[in-house]
Amino acid sequence: MEEMRSGVSRVAFIGSECYPFVKTGGLGDVMYALPRALAREGADIRVLLPLYSVIPQKYKDQMVWKGSFMMDLTQDGRSFFVGIMELTMNGVTYDFIENREFFDWGNPYTGLWEDIPKYCYFSKAALAALNYLEWVPDIVHCHDWQASLVPVYLRTRFALTPVGAARSILTIHNLRFQGICSIDHLKYWSGLQDDLFNYSVFLINGAEANMFKGGLAYADRVTTVSETYAREIQTDAFGEGLNAHLSYHREKLVGIVNGIDVEQWDSRTDALLPAPYGKEDVLARKPENKLALQRRLGLQEDPGRLVLGLISRLTDQKGLDLVNAIFEQMLDERTQVVVLGTGDPRYESAFRYFENAHRGQVCACIMYDESLSHQIYAGADALLVPSLFEPCGLTQLIAMRYGTVPIVRETGGLKDTVAPYQEETGEGNGFTFGDYRADLLLNAVRQARSVFFDHRDRWNGLVLRDMERDVSWNHSAQLYQNLYAELKG
Repeated sequence: MEEMRSGVSRVAFIGSECYPFVKTGGLGDVMYALPRALAREGADIRVLLPLYSVIPQKYKDQMVWKGSFMMDLTQDGRSFFVGIMELTMNGVTYDFIENREFFDWGNPYTGLWEDIPKYCYFSKAALAALNYLEWVPDIVHCHDWQASLVPVYLRTRFALTPVGAARSILTIHNLRFQGICSIDHLKYWSGLQDDLFNYSVFLINGAEANMFKGGLAYADRVTTVSETYAREIQTDAFGEGLNAHLSYHREKLVGIVNGIDVEQWDSRTDALLPAPYGKEDVLARKPENKLALQRRLGLQEDPGRLVLGLISRLTDQKGLDLVNAIFEQMLDERTQVVVLGTGDPRYESAFRYFENAHRGQVCACIMYDESLSHQIYAGADALLVPSLFEPCGLTQLIAMRYGTVPIVRETGGLKDTVAPYQEETGEGNGFTFGDYRADLLLNAVRQARSVFFDHRDRWNGLVLRDMERDVSWNHSAQLYQNLYAELKG
């Protein structure tokens, strides 16, 4: 990488979650893996997070107290305690912002009315903590709406302080969630001046404020997690009401696809697998993992069956309406389906119904189970990711790493990472469909089934190509380093 030659050496990541401390989705994976990739190349990285009560005690026991101060926050000048606890792990320094009033109850996200004050406080406290620690970054890289006030504070309240010299990047992981509330609520808790509550910054719909919109306006660069999603969010279909705002700021918008942590997701060393394997023995060992998965879930034990996996939050975003519409048609005497996830009760109920109707052929695991997810990635033959929209997607990258062929809709990062199978040549690394239609998903499943049963040599070629693909953070981290260097000048 060019990081050391460019002179960019200090990057502060600010976000609401980070594996292994707290994780609810892909944001937590990125906040963990990207800083580590940058640190390995010599960058000086700090990650700033809330000190939630749900962080496991084993990590809290390793933290060191770095100090505290009082910070003004609200429109009427109320002050709040800011404590800093620090932990260094794998070359990355983590600074946790302590305040029991905001972070010592419930899950990270409890409800928008409570979360707006929480993340106003966190955004300002993170910048204040950097000044307190006398650690001034070249780049402040903040993530999603929860940290979207950081670029605004940086250019207003902190403009004349040491941290005000930093440049800012705001990354969009999922534009659906934006931090929308009444103008009065955000004005009070942010303490920001009235002239920011106009249509170019916070104002939407004439009477509401949008935290993400303000951050996008003030950030020096805006990134999102795939090139296709960067284009999609400038359209009515995917812009979630901010497409015109993003189009206006398109000159600073960049799409960089995510990677995955290839140490965490490594089929050769994965202790959760019954039969670890690499690309040299995947064709021999993957059936062993399939048998173990079938045995664990009470499915008919037969390595010759095609096992379709679905690992997902059970929400409408994930294309589950399409899956439900064709579920019965996906099944035949040679096909099994395994579902893992929780979410909307209507999808949970639907998958439970299919399991009850097709015992031994369908298993619906309505839960989160880390070990089971690893075994599905290893034991399934194909993974369904038919999303309505998907900014990047990590499950298809993990699946490829484990030699499990993805079946995806051509949207966002799915389109950027899965090349469609070509019947004429056998090329590609997965099965894809374009329009959001159930019949097109069914066609993709049937094509996959045909190749699996009738052209096994071609299927094996897909498996091997997927395992050979570089899905690490190496390339994407280089692109971020280039962006940091460009900003630093």
